[in-house]
Amino acid sequence: MKAVIQRVSKASVSVKQKTCSHIGPGLLVLLGIEKDDGPEAIPWLVRKIVHLRIFNDADGQMNRSLLETGGEALIVSQFTLCASTRKGHRPSYIKAARPEMAKPLYRQFISEFEQQLGNSVGTGVFGAMMEVSLLNDGPVTILLDSKQPD
Repeated sequence: MKAVIQRVSKASVSVKQKTCSHIGPGLLVLLGIEKDDGPEAIPWLVRKIVHLRIFNDADGQMNRSLLETGGEALIVSQFTLCASTRKGHRPSYIKAARPEMAKPLYRQFISEFEQQLGNSVGTGVFGAMMEVSLLNDGPVTILLDSKQPD
């Protein structure tokens, strides 16, 4: 699984010009699920995101986590994160999980995130054409890959 985490002042997701979810200060998480991903990656990735110290403390240092700040989260599935661009100029999505596999893992990710955060999260609509708006705070953008834990 791949995740792009963006610290935001606010973010929202809309489908057919109707807002589905919106958040204030917190994290926008774009989640890509590959066909060789399984549920075992979810707890590690969620724990990493929830505890990632990328929010400022009283001294202006990035030393606080989403959990510590009480910030909100918006989780949006994004199969294009699984793109391979090694050959040519047209991305290949062959590594992306098929919807019948990815959707249950996406739901499991959301459930685990809510459990670890202790709060509900906003979500996109799986498989829909979405418009995501955000006001990036920093900007702070982090890429995580469950296959390359640090």
